[in-house]
Amino acid sequence: MKDYGPELFKGTAHYYSKYRPPYPAELIRYIVSRFALDGRGELLDLGCGTGQLTVRFADWFEKITGVDNETEMLQEARRITEEMRFCSVDWVQGNAENYIKGLEHKSFRFVIIAKAFHWMNRARVLEQLYSKIERNGGVAIIDSYTPDRKEPTDWQIAVEKVVKKWYGPERRAGNSTYTHPTVSHEDIVAASLFEAEVHRLPVYEHSWTIESIIGNLYSTSHGARRFLGDQTALFEKELEKALLNLDSSGIFRAEMHTSITLAVKNH
Repeated sequence: MKDYGPELFKGTAHYYSKYRPPYPAELIRYIVSRFALDGRGELLDLGCGTGQLTVRFADWFEKITGVDNETEMLQEARRITEEMRFCSVDWVQGNAENYIKGLEHKSFRFVIIAKAFHWMNRARVLEQLYSKIERNGGVAIIDSYTPDRKEPTDWQIAVEKVVKKWYGPERRAGNSTYTHPTVSHEDIVAASLFEAEVHRLPVYEHSWTIESIIGNLYSTSHGARRFLGDQTALFEKELEKALLNLDSSGIFRAEMHTSITLAVKNH
C-alpha cells in the first residue's frame, strides 16, 4: 500500500467540516433499518474525519468511537461536538489497522467507513475487523460513484480545467501523487470472510455556490489550499470568473450518487 506521509489532509479540516455536502438522511434510515439498530451496542467510525456522519448515529448506539489519522480533523470534531454539547463520542487519533490491532476483548455492533476506505489496506482492515464485529452486524463502506456514461457538467469541466492549471496535471496526495485502487470495494469485501451487499441511494441534486465549490476543493487531499502558496487569491479569482462566465447567478447544480457497500457478518 502506498504511503502518502503524515500530512495527507494538513490544513483541510476547517474546510472539511464547513463545505463537504452532508450525507442524506436516507443513508441513515437505510442502515438503521437494514441492521435493526435500536440504541444498543457500540459503533466504530474509521476515517471519521471531522465527525459529521459519526454524530448522525448518536441515537442508535450506546457508545461511539471515531478514529482518524489526522490530528487536525479530530480537533475540529471535538470543537463541533463541544459546541453541540454532545459528549458521547470518543475521538481517537491513529491508523485504522493499528487501532484495530490494539483492541482486546472488544466488539462493535457496527462499523462505518465513509469515503476513507481507499486510503486503507482494505483487505487487512476487513480481516482484522471480522472477529471484532458482533453476529448480524457489519461494516458500511460509503462512497460516491459515477454512473456509466455519466458526463460531467459544463461547470465541473471548467473547474477541472482551472484546477489542473494551478495544481498540476497529477492528483497530489500528501508527499506523493494519488493512485486509485484497481480492485473495487465490492470485490475486496467479496474476497473476505464477510458477505457482500451493495446498495445505491436514490440520486439527489445538490446546489453549489462559488464559495462552496472552492471550500470543498480545499477540503480534499489533492486540493489543499497550502499547495497554492501565495497564489491563492489569483487562483480563486480565475475560478470565479470561469464559473460566472457559465452562469452569472453563481449557483451550480450537480447530481449526487452515493453507494453503500456492506460487509455483513451473518455467522
